[in-house]
Amino acid sequence: MERMRRRRRVKWKRVFMFLFLLMIIGVGAYSAYEYTQGVMLGKEGNNNAKKAYAFNGEEVKFGKINVLLLGSDSRGEEHSRTDSIMIAHYDQNSHKAKLISIMRDTYVDIPGHGKQKLNAAYAFGGPELLRKTIKENFNIDVNYYAVVDFKGFSKIVDIVAPDGIKVDVPHEMSSGIGMVIEPGEQVLHGDKLLGYVRFRHDNLSDFGRVQRQQEVIGKLKDEALSVGTLVKLPKIMGVVGSYVDTNLDKSTMFSLGKDVLTKQSGDIKTIRIPVDGSFRNETFDGIGAVLRVNLDENQSAIDKFLAS
Repeated sequence: MERMRRRRRVKWKRVFMFLFLLMIIGVGAYSAYEYTQGVMLGKEGNNNAKKAYAFNGEEVKFGKINVLLLGSDSRGEEHSRTDSIMIAHYDQNSHKAKLISIMRDTYVDIPGHGKQKLNAAYAFGGPELLRKTIKENFNIDVNYYAVVDFKGFSKIVDIVAPDGIKVDVPHEMSSGIGMVIEPGEQVLHGDKLLGYVRFRHDNLSDFGRVQRQQEVIGKLKDEALSVGTLVKLPKIMGVVGSYVDTNLDKSTMFSLGKDVLTKQSGDIKTIRIPVDGSFRNETFDGIGAVLRVNLDENQSAIDKFLAS
């Protein structure tokens, strides 16, 4: 009798192992298929060549990670400027996610180029010079970079939020975005949501655009926390490979994405630099309108924000 019980236990262990292996193979095959679908989607209408930038940020295997996020609609120019400059901060121990938006017209000292608008650093020397500029002026150590093509943003949005994102448009938006977005509460999909976050021709100018960018990123994260989005992660990674230039390797990106989606890290805390009351508007010949900032006050605000 005891021998028969042992045989049954061995039999069920083998059945369990077989089913477990089938599940692993199935998940792997599904992930590979979804990743391939994402790559194919990313290649549709995308003629921009991928760029490999030199970048000397300190690599972090585990802990607090700062990623320089840059939004660009470059058509392949060698020296384009960047529309949006953000630093995504993620603590893998506490699972807290934070976002620092730095105004592109912030007047800073760019190493080797003197006083200029912050986004000129990217035009002069790509992500690496921008990293150095941010370190020199705001004392933030950036570890990695990701340059996001805006067409890729639209496609990623439609994967993460296929039913769109609800926003309240304060007034008609049209100038400079190639479309018309009517005022009022409505649901926007990829292309129109991109227009919403890029619009700047109103009385809030870039300040309104930064506010909308932070709003949409927070709402996208809420969408991403659904179970369905974790399943879509391989497909998103496939699209990202076509539209994002980054020095983050795929395994690290997947790990960070999975971590954020499964750890329920809560709302993304945000800050805009310069903070209120720490800057004044000025205009310089050959440069244009800038924000002259109190660097000490903004460095303190960043330190307090990251420590909280």
